[in-house]
Amino acid sequence: MTEIFDEVAEAHLIQPTFITEYPAEVSPLARRNDVNPEITDRFEFFIGGREIGNGFSELNDAEDQAERFQEQVNAKAAGDDEAMFYDEDYVTALEYGLPPTAGLGIGIDRMIMLFTNSHTIRDVILFPAMRPQK
Repeated sequence: MTEIFDEVAEAHLIQPTFITEYPAEVSPLARRNDVNPEITDRFEFFIGGREIGNGFSELNDAEDQAERFQEQVNAKAAGDDEAMFYDEDYVTALEYGLPPTAGLGIGIDRMIMLFTNSHTIRDVILFPAMRPQK
């Protein structure tokens, strides 16, 4: 589903746009929505056809997090290169308790892409040694 969004919609989000209510299966660290548990309390912010930021309420339920990590492990085994690993230490920490928490990440490299009208993040990465190989 995210691949379809990336190919069909993302390039057309020219004006500042928030996309909200991401499906739980593509948001392994985000808290499920209280009204509809199939979606999460997550958003992404787009300008000029590019994702600039990402934010969400942190998942603080250890059982739910363990299940989602296992789904990610299964996805990785099925060939999903972007799937996460199972972080047992994180699940253990959640078992001790995490108060309601949220975060927002705005990529400086993505802002530079916007300001310089670059089409690939490889052109603006600040640390060339960390640039992905072409």
